[in-house]
Amino acid sequence: MAKPSFARFNATDPYTTAEKLISTLRRDGGVIVENLIAPKLAEQIKKDLKPHFDRDIPDKSGFFPTTTQRATGLLGISDACVELACNPLYITIANALVSSSHTFWRGDHKETVTGKPIISSTVGFRVNPGGRQQVLHRDDNDYHPHDKELPVMIGCVTALTKTTKENGATIAIPGSHLWGPERQPLDEEAIPAELNPGDALIFLGNLYHAGGANITQDDYRETVGIFLCKPTLRPAENQFLMVPIERVSQLSPQAQRLLGYGLLEPGVGFINYQDPMRVLFGVEDDETVNM
Repeated sequence: MAKPSFARFNATDPYTTAEKLISTLRRDGGVIVENLIAPKLAEQIKKDLKPHFDRDIPDKSGFFPTTTQRATGLLGISDACVELACNPLYITIANALVSSSHTFWRGDHKETVTGKPIISSTVGFRVNPGGRQQVLHRDDNDYHPHDKELPVMIGCVTALTKTTKENGATIAIPGSHLWGPERQPLDEEAIPAELNPGDALIFLGNLYHAGGANITQDDYRETVGIFLCKPTLRPAENQFLMVPIERVSQLSPQAQRLLGYGLLEPGVGFINYQDPMRVLFGVEDDETVNM
């Protein structure tokens, strides 16, 4: 019996509408969109990220194989990544699936307010030859979500180089976004999302997926991920802008964590995949998290 597969659409085809992609995502949890961005833009992103990949240090936690190099904070270093993050088709899909809406009483009348998704993280990945497969996971685990809130995240992983099963293309399990917490994902259920430069895998945060194993001798693969989350997943008052970092550095670790500088396991609040408490303030205590 053949494994389920992810549907493929071409972004340049008039038949490919946001509505079709949204419907497919709700059914399968993921969809492949060919030509989401032009190869020229993918090549520019590749050039922009190269120095950041080259100086990345191996992941100490083991979540990423030591052969995987990463680049983070991409909107701060690449105009091409800003263009990708603002891709109209991806934004339309994300707005439909990960916006927030709430109705409440204000005095004697009801009001409904809405908010659009915001950046959760932006990460480039270079998987080098010999890299082992990443463990299957759900990205939204970071937010400790409840079933009634799903999905709370959406991801768009775009190829910068040709990605194949052999060189470590992202693998994912179609339909696994519908599974309950009791069902364990198995490697043999996952299929590779093979992409050409500019193609993307768009998927919900509760879809089981992983970076594939690179079994080649000399072929690395590079992708870039733009991950968005519900806009409610942040403080009401922006402490990072309200309290100057010079003042924060003078406070106790408890106060620093109350302001949001601590890291929530498994991975909310990182800076360059490290705990900000360690990076910014040199704090090493029983709440410091190793990523």
